Amino acid sequence: MTTEKGSISIHTENIFPIIKKFLYSDNEIFLRELVSNAVDAVQKIKRLGALGQFTGEVGEPLVEVKLDEKAKTITISDNGLGMTADEIKKYINQVAFSGASEFVEKFKDAKDANEIIGKFGLGFYSAFMVADLVEINTLSYQEGAEPAKWTCDGSTEFEISEGTRTTRGTDIILHINAESEEFLNEHKLQEILDKYAKFLPVPIKFGTKTDSVEDGVDEEGKPKYTSVEVDNIVNTTNPIWTKAPADLSDADYLDFYKQLYPFSEEPLFWIHLNVDYPFNLTGVLYFPKVKEDFDMQRNKIKLFSRQVFITDEVKDIVPEFLMLLHGVIDSPDIPLNVSRSFLQADSNVKKINNYITKKVADKLSELFKADRKAYEEKWSDIGLFVKYGMISEEKFYDKAKDFALLTNTKKEHFTFEEYKEKVSALQTDKNGNVVYLYTTDPDKQDGFIQAANKKEYDVLVMNSPIDSHFVSSLEHKLEKTLMKRVDASVANQLIEKDEKLESVLSEEQSNTVKGIFENAINKPGYTVEVVGLNPDDAPVTITMDEFMRRMKDMAKMGGGMSFYGNMPDSYKVAINGNHKLVSKILNAGEEEQGKFAKQAVDLALLSQGMLTGAELTAFVSRSVELI
Repeated sequence: MTTEKGSISIHTENIFPIIKKFLYSDNEIFLRELVSNAVDAVQKIKRLGALGQFTGEVGEPLVEVKLDEKAKTITISDNGLGMTADEIKKYINQVAFSGASEFVEKFKDAKDANEIIGKFGLGFYSAFMVADLVEINTLSYQEGAEPAKWTCDGSTEFEISEGTRTTRGTDIILHINAESEEFLNEHKLQEILDKYAKFLPVPIKFGTKTDSVEDGVDEEGKPKYTSVEVDNIVNTTNPIWTKAPADLSDADYLDFYKQLYPFSEEPLFWIHLNVDYPFNLTGVLYFPKVKEDFDMQRNKIKLFSRQVFITDEVKDIVPEFLMLLHGVIDSPDIPLNVSRSFLQADSNVKKINNYITKKVADKLSELFKADRKAYEEKWSDIGLFVKYGMISEEKFYDKAKDFALLTNTKKEHFTFEEYKEKVSALQTDKNGNVVYLYTTDPDKQDGFIQAANKKEYDVLVMNSPIDSHFVSSLEHKLEKTLMKRVDASVANQLIEKDEKLESVLSEEQSNTVKGIFENAINKPGYTVEVVGLNPDDAPVTITMDEFMRRMKDMAKMGGGMSFYGNMPDSYKVAINGNHKLVSKILNAGEEEQGKFAKQAVDLALLSQGMLTGAELTAFVSRSVELI
């Protein structure tokens, strides 16, 4: 073969600076691209062999990554198709696309490597992100082919000459530049291979490792072990998502979960995804035990394309509410050059999103119907997913309303339909609305819960991080239903009925009591009223209006209610005119009236954890004095 020199393309002179400059921050993907290309070459020769278009010996498929720290080279070798000199000219020199000037124009302002790599067949050219000289040494599978060598120093000049390879396949040798010497490190390369190549379908060898193998028995008959050097194969070529669910056991799914998340608790259950029409998608999604910290849970789903890892930011592929799931999804319909604009515009991505939502809803429905008791036991963990989904996805709400559960303070679980039936008789107000009472903190609001229970009202527990939004969503979705936190008012006024308890106090006495308590409180934001309640109810009850409190809770969760979040707190102070303490205050001297009233208010504040600092210290001192 004669040596040939030439120029890659008149249009490509601006490509190399762009590759080096704009992709520099994400330069580790060069290894992903070159290893993926090598895997493709190996798979193609296998396919040609299976089709009878290649009659030679296919051999054991292998891609090998070699590091030579002294020579400052990284070599990616495969025993795949190989290339002829003409194929090098076609696939390498023409940069696998026409109109390079269009590429330069379109991506000169690119900030993200994934906007460029793969978009125009530039995977191979990512080598120049880390190398100032790249060699290709290759021998094609075609009969009579001669080995060929291609060399390029990152300019538009190249040289093709006779190669030295004697077996079918390709070596790509990268002479690492001074800025990228961090990659001349065994641990660094192992880390990148673990990240991107862990599940590639062809064995990837990277050096050797020491293994212990059984070597006979000792004098006591116990097995002896010997250390041996074996190939370090970095990947599992047939991960569980490529297999049929029927061929897998629970142990297989749990082992895979441990492989993905070594330090996590076991998942609750999982869903195996497998669809090939109208798009191609495989994967396994796990329901983890959810912790209160949402952000710790996110970005745990890994996205692959033909077993090549792409990203763990899957926001536009997986519905928002399922971002808390863990696991793997793999779709060849999602290209390696994933970018947000692509994901948002692609019709397949929308179909995948809908499919995953449906699969999750079907799985939960199946679990609920198959074993309701086991489902109820898992509800504290899965309830968060279900509620989040019902708030954010209308289609999911329609399915989930049949298996979503409401839990009361007695730890009983009800479907929406069951709960309505349970409380309708006693908890319907004068306007025909069914009132659902709930607590966000059963311990802190225990006094209010007990007062509601005395009236035979049922109280739901709504104490997850998103329940402030879920409560509003339920009120909006359920017909003629109101949601009220159990401490939104005194028990008698939580559900407006036609009957009304009158206060034993005259109007003049009520005004006097009101004045005494206003003086005792003496701070803005508190509105005092004297009401007729059961004599056994608390003498003073302090509540925040349901609407205002709910808006403030949603503001804390970032629900777009920041206007309410900035408003000062306001409270209603209900004085039970029928309580004997109120009569005692009316009959006491002026100084004692203020002291008793202040003590009663502080007790009400204390019961809700609202008495702190100097006010708490003063209350303790006053209590000792009164004793």
